[in-house]
Amino acid sequence: MRLEGKVALITGAAFGIEGELMGFGGASARLFAREGAKVVVTDVAEEPGRRTAAGIKETGAEAMFLHLDVTDEAEWASVVEATVRAYGKLDILVNNAGTGAFERVEDLSIEVWDGQMDVHAKGAFLGTRQVIPEMRKTGGGSIVNISSIYGLVGSPTSTAYHAAKGAVRLFTKATAVQYAKEGIRANSVHPGFAMTPLTEGRFKSGSESIEARLAVVPMGRLATADEVATGILYLASDESSFVTGAELVIDGGMTAA
Repeated sequence: MRLEGKVALITGAAFGIEGELMGFGGASARLFAREGAKVVVTDVAEEPGRRTAAGIKETGAEAMFLHLDVTDEAEWASVVEATVRAYGKLDILVNNAGTGAFERVEDLSIEVWDGQMDVHAKGAFLGTRQVIPEMRKTGGGSIVNISSIYGLVGSPTSTAYHAAKGAVRLFTKATAVQYAKEGIRANSVHPGFAMTPLTEGRFKSGSESIEARLAVVPMGRLATADEVATGILYLASDESSFVTGAELVIDGGMTAA
């Protein structure tokens, strides 16, 4: 029960349904609930989000689903207010919501650039700004921002995604420095290639895309959402009480090679 008594809000957490392919947010929601947290599952995908929350409640844990577009400041305010009204406080925020974009610089439209920056960087900023006053009331909290190995290194494509995930990485460090004395920690997680609902179409077994990616992963396989969720759990829990501004890379050795 590593999160006993904690209240956690997780964005992009709709896909956490037992027996189905999970995303990082959904797998984290289920894991957090098993470890004793009350979990607020948020996403723009309502049907799987409600199913995820319902599945968690069937295990005897406490959870609820709330619609959240992370680029909308008013929705953030409403979701945080509803969380505190339901559970009395907010201890943990996981900024996980994300999308993909694969264009090179010259092929990249302003619309795609803005969309990536909005969902990843602006979303993390709005959420962080909204939860800090609530965490301050209880003497601290943990913010975990999901970046990527593509927030650390470049690639032949994914220009806007790289820029947005890099912004998340440094925004996390700024938050960590600014709020450390108030007991509010902020850390980033940098997953490598993983099989999730977002990547399933590109990483099908036998595809040229998956073979090229596995060739640069020393462990020779994709991560699972559960493996990434375990790292998120560590940073959310009090076990990481002296960890802030750090980067947890979960990539099978790719960025070490």
